[in-house]
Amino acid sequence: MPPDTANLASYSLPQRILHWLTAALVIYNLLLPDGMSEWRRSVRRTGSASLEQVAGANIHAYVGTAILFLIGIRLVLRFVQGAPPAPPQEPAIFGLAAKAAHAGLYFLLVALPVTGMAAFYLGYDGAGDVHAEVLKVILWVLIVAHVLGALVHQFYWKTNVLRRMTFG
Repeated sequence: MPPDTANLASYSLPQRILHWLTAALVIYNLLLPDGMSEWRRSVRRTGSASLEQVAGANIHAYVGTAILFLIGIRLVLRFVQGAPPAPPQEPAIFGLAAKAAHAGLYFLLVALPVTGMAAFYLGYDGAGDVHAEVLKVILWVLIVAHVLGALVHQFYWKTNVLRRMTFG
């Protein structure tokens, strides 16, 4: 049973560390050279890939696996330790949107590594297409919404939402 979170002022230190570590790994896999795409194109065109392409694909896959592992830990911590309640300044409709966005982020941060693994390790091309062309786009939308939501909290509603995920 989840704990009573009505009096939580911020996220625990492990939750905050895992949040930012996950964010860094997600940004790494989204923004830095996409070795997986290069590897996939080369294998489709020529039937093989260079050592650099294989290494790039492996790094992308290992980072994705690390994200999946961290999300598993985060979900356990979220269930065991809970999360602070929404600030009273937040309109109810935005609270619902925040819950939906967080659920979507957790879902995607499980679904993306799983579909990536299915494509890379098991050869399911359809999973790779869903991974790269659908889920990744939705993830970008939710990341932008997440960041904008934090900024609205900080500068418009003047809540402590940003602080409780940074310094506690």
